[in-house]
Amino acid sequence: MALDSKIPGGSISDKWTNYKDHINLVNPANKRNLDVIIVGTGLAGGSAAATLAELGYNVKAFCFQDSPRRAHSIAAQGGINAAKNYQGDGDSTFRLFYDTVKGGDYRAREANVHRLAEVSTNIIDQCVAQGVPFAREYGGLLDNRSFGGTLVSRTFYAKGQTGQQLLLGAYSAMNRQIGRGKIKMHNRHEMLDLVIVNGKARGIIARNLVTGEIERHSAHAVVIASGGYGNVFFLSTNAMGSNVTAAWKIHKRGAYFANPCYTQIHPTCIPVSGDHQAKLTLMSESLRNDGRIWVPAKLEDAKAIREGKLKPTQIAEADRDYYLERRYPAFGNLVPRDIASRAAKERCDAGFGVNKTGEAVYLDFAAAIERYGVDQARLKHLDENDKALVIKLGTEVVANKYGNLFQMYEKIVDENPYSTPMMIYPAVHYTMGGTWVDYNLQTTIPGCFSIGESNFSDHGANRLGASALMQGLADGYFVLPYTIGDYLAPDIKMGTISTDLPEFEQAENNVKQQIEALMNNGGSKPADYFHKKLGKIMWDKVGMARNAKGLTEAQSEIAAIREEFYKEVKIPGTANSFNTELAKALRIADFLELGELFAKDALHRNESCGGHFREEYQTPEGEAQRDDENFAYVAAWEYKGNPSDAVLHKEELKFENVKLVQRSYK
Repeated sequence: MALDSKIPGGSISDKWTNYKDHINLVNPANKRNLDVIIVGTGLAGGSAAATLAELGYNVKAFCFQDSPRRAHSIAAQGGINAAKNYQGDGDSTFRLFYDTVKGGDYRAREANVHRLAEVSTNIIDQCVAQGVPFAREYGGLLDNRSFGGTLVSRTFYAKGQTGQQLLLGAYSAMNRQIGRGKIKMHNRHEMLDLVIVNGKARGIIARNLVTGEIERHSAHAVVIASGGYGNVFFLSTNAMGSNVTAAWKIHKRGAYFANPCYTQIHPTCIPVSGDHQAKLTLMSESLRNDGRIWVPAKLEDAKAIREGKLKPTQIAEADRDYYLERRYPAFGNLVPRDIASRAAKERCDAGFGVNKTGEAVYLDFAAAIERYGVDQARLKHLDENDKALVIKLGTEVVANKYGNLFQMYEKIVDENPYSTPMMIYPAVHYTMGGTWVDYNLQTTIPGCFSIGESNFSDHGANRLGASALMQGLADGYFVLPYTIGDYLAPDIKMGTISTDLPEFEQAENNVKQQIEALMNNGGSKPADYFHKKLGKIMWDKVGMARNAKGLTEAQSEIAAIREEFYKEVKIPGTANSFNTELAKALRIADFLELGELFAKDALHRNESCGGHFREEYQTPEGEAQRDDENFAYVAAWEYKGNPSDAVLHKEELKFENVKLVQRSYK
């Protein structure tokens, strides 16, 4: 079955403008009669809640954290893209659009990406007006830096805390509306089912995580803004509470799940140190602006470093392999994340890894410190030949740009990254796949919308750095507030939807039955036991590199773990109380279904593109090899019970403004 994305007609530059001009918006006086539920209050959900409330809707917002300020958006470090061309280096809306389509390896929907590029400039103005403290140049203008996959500087940033500052801006806007009574905030609540009445999403079933009470909440529309599903791998850069449950529940109610295999492995993370870890830590991609990535050029040097007999600072410049600069001279260390990650894996697999496990490469700031130090010495009319002075001055500049990231690294690794190169290795970070949405951001369930990382729409097979914050705020501030009004217009006279309807009762009973089954199964193993088993299979067989044999095995192995989970999981405590193990088990149950669909999707896509790398499909140089003739489509899966029975629907991708070519960053 082919999917209709409902994109307005006209040239791509006119699509969004025409749409805004002709959309059927609700009369402001009637918006107070309409309720909207938003699940998730990170950047996408928080900005959407604040904007919809400002427009007059009654918003009910839900988050499983104790405060919206603790959403995982706070962990985004490096910046947010916008095509403002402040650096005068030739940036434009079209160039941002093109870079994003190319970065996604030509597997994104053109119109959505162009809309994203169009509204990107508005986001910066909105956030500055909220008081977000973006970095500024000496003259007072907002500063920019570069990120992977681009040759221009378009990334706005606030040190290494950009996500935190943007989230606080959205949270402040939310708080104003909470104070006005237009947002009713439900902290420590987790959505466990979607309620559909007469074919439309009309509410949710949520569990109060403090009391254990199962609650019914109704609305005229439901918006899912619950983030991505990277924790299906167990170890990832995501917060440990991040999960797929909200998106998966609407999938089981009829929302198609698109491209689950498109998952991003971030190249700049602190390496795994042992089996004791529960999560991994991201080192911002912004560090690749000034850090140079390398491994020893000689196997004997790499071995000596791993054995502790040699330090990286003792390796002569001629004996270092700056492999990204060697392989990709045009982009160097700023190639897209999927390419940088695979290149690091290739070097480590060849025996050049530099930590005890052999799975790490160096990110070195020595050259940047010296360069900045010389510049500062000249500016201050000091002796640029005084090496100690140069290092001191250069260190101060780097600390001003990335200080909190360096502090975080030193606390975790117990090494000074100013004097010793950082060790990094790829880790699961972001998910480009998610619930399928049309141009209005509506899923295949009428009245159920999905925004931010929980949908699939803007990044194709790979997300460029600093684009996650851009999409989240674009959807929340500037897209959903337009599109949801078109859907809600017919409901202005409906009145409040009763939670006594049989559909609410049935959904609540389904949730209670699942909880009761988990609590009373008499198992002997903790929930984490199954999550770790799932994660190992996902990383080993569905990770950075995949093949048909491993993916086939992964599907059957995950199904077996799922069966064992329902027989053997042990959950202490009671259901009607604060019970973190129960909350964790409910999330893992969904991961155990998603993981199998993930492998199924990766197996069906007989090509390599972006973050989906099939070993059977690569160029002689080891790059991803697309099959545009057979796979230039969005794979949207319909739930049919077991993940193995999911039915594939295709949305053909049509490229009218960019030419389909093999990606090259050389």
